Amino acid sequence: MALISIVCLSSIAWGQASSSAPANASGSQQEMSGMDMSGHDMSNMASEKDGDAATHVMHSMESQMDMGPHMKMTALRPPKPGDAARAQRVAEQARKAAEKYLDYRVALADGFKIFFPNVPQKVYHFTNRVYAVEAELRFNPEHPTSVLYEKHGDNYKLIGVMYTAPKRYTEDQLDERIPLSIAQWHEHVNFCIPPLGRWRELGSPNPQFGMRGSIATQEACDAAGGTFRPVVFNWMVHVYPFEKDAASMWSVERQHGDAD
Repeated sequence: MALISIVCLSSIAWGQASSSAPANASGSQQEMSGMDMSGHDMSNMASEKDGDAATHVMHSMESQMDMGPHMKMTALRPPKPGDAARAQRVAEQARKAAEKYLDYRVALADGFKIFFPNVPQKVYHFTNRVYAVEAELRFNPEHPTSVLYEKHGDNYKLIGVMYTAPKRYTEDQLDERIPLSIAQWHEHVNFCIPPLGRWRELGSPNPQFGMRGSIATQEACDAAGGTFRPVVFNWMVHVYPFEKDAASMWSVERQHGDAD
């Protein structure tokens, strides 16, 4: 079922992460929801005894500026009357939703889970499974799929939120949620999953596989013994509602830097 696939999600390194995660990370690997893997649980593909696999994947995800053929952005459209006002309303609702979670412990109490809490990341995604499912059915700006934090010592600083949409959506449908003259959604594409025994290569300087990999076609992935996924996650967009102007609130460059 589509709803089940929504909450099965980013299982690229779950084989290692779920077996070695401490108690305080319980469930977090299963909660990077809103990133539909089309029902494919890839955990069995990651059963190699490699304790660094989760770290390799996160470092791969953090290099989005170099993704090239592995990231698809929506086209920036000419502005239409009402677009700016509509985007501003979303930003205001995002700010209202985010302010509730200035204290990250409130987010945890409200059902948000940290994705790989023990893997160092530039930005930590606290993801709500219920809101991810809701985002498959309708857009509710007051219910972001994830809230975004930077870690400072033992504390987390709230910086924004992330919304998701089904990967089957057209750009016209995304435009109905947030005008594409203001915001650019993105999705991760042309992903070659490494074969067993080659997961460590995700962390190499010039990997073949993964989101920084040189492989970007079905044919090349098959030849390398990998498993190809044309699209690996749902559409997503970051909003930074505490910024002062629309360009900063919807910054595409910052989205690239803040790994999804």
